[in-house]
Amino acid sequence: MPVRFDAVHDCFHDLLASGRETGAALAIDVDGEPAVRLTGGARKGTDPWRADTLVAVYSVGKPVVALCLLTLVDRGRVDLDEQVAAYWPGFRTPATVRQVLTHTAGLPAFPVPRPPEAVADWDLLCADLAAADPEWEPGSVAAEHAWTYGHLVGELVRRVDGRPVGRFLAEEIAGPWRLDLGYGLGEADQLRCADLRYGDPEWPRLVAGAPGSLRFRAVDNPAGGRDLSVLNSPLWRGTEVPAVNLHATADAVARLYTGLLAGGTLDGVRLFGADLVTEATRVQYDGDDLLLDRRTRWTLGMQWEPDGSWGMGGLGGSSAWADPECGYTFAYTTAHLADHDRVDELVEALHSCL
Repeated sequence: MPVRFDAVHDCFHDLLASGRETGAALAIDVDGEPAVRLTGGARKGTDPWRADTLVAVYSVGKPVVALCLLTLVDRGRVDLDEQVAAYWPGFRTPATVRQVLTHTAGLPAFPVPRPPEAVADWDLLCADLAAADPEWEPGSVAAEHAWTYGHLVGELVRRVDGRPVGRFLAEEIAGPWRLDLGYGLGEADQLRCADLRYGDPEWPRLVAGAPGSLRFRAVDNPAGGRDLSVLNSPLWRGTEVPAVNLHATADAVARLYTGLLAGGTLDGVRLFGADLVTEATRVQYDGDDLLLDRRTRWTLGMQWEPDGSWGMGGLGGSSAWADPECGYTFAYTTAHLADHDRVDELVEALHSCL
């Protein structure tokens, strides 16, 4: 790592030394080139975190599943302003593809309570969504579609293309761009996974919201999404839950954003047109988000920040984005489920270097 980024290195290792981090990776590209690659702590037990360690990154995966659908938009197979029902017959909610991608479709929670094992039943959960009435008029307001986003977007991919979204991602994006990430891992890749752990024993309760609230309904159904016995199981790792269970290395996520920042081309391989990237990363909704309970600017799958950066953070502290003004991409993947203050400090250190 260049001496220029010593402050980032020191901050990362201070987090580990203090116990505020117990297992993580950090990847930063600057001006399209790798600048920082750090790993530290344990993957599982005393097994050290390695460069190829995969970890579940919660909502950091939402832009990834969005890109699968946007690939079909770029190829002219999907119209952003067409009704979902045009591609998914029987879909009840009168939402457009664009509204699904911007969390304004009105389906922020699965409507039928389901147990943990239901995560493996794609058809059941999609049928629940297809039959549901929206909680408000589509397009009128946003609420992050915490769990439902991946099934809404992923089923659109499957209906149009025929492949499950995990296979589509592997063959159309991860493979060509050599990205070590995926949904529905096989046995060999599951062996590389880090075990998630609570940085605070109260974390599952703190992130769920008040029982009965919109946030609680959205993150607690199907059950088990904050339960370590589920999250670290073959069921979770081997199943496609695209909104929340992308398993990835930090390097892969940083490189993905580097390709987008370059207009859709990475290492000479063009996957997206520059116009598609421009449309996908501009603000599509600016207003209240009823689940996040704050003003949010949604692009087609990402959050846009006032400094012009765009990306997504996940429950537990993983986060990734691109900063066009400063010319860098950033990815932090962690197994230590806690707040995002670790990322805040790493970014402060990075900006001191830039």
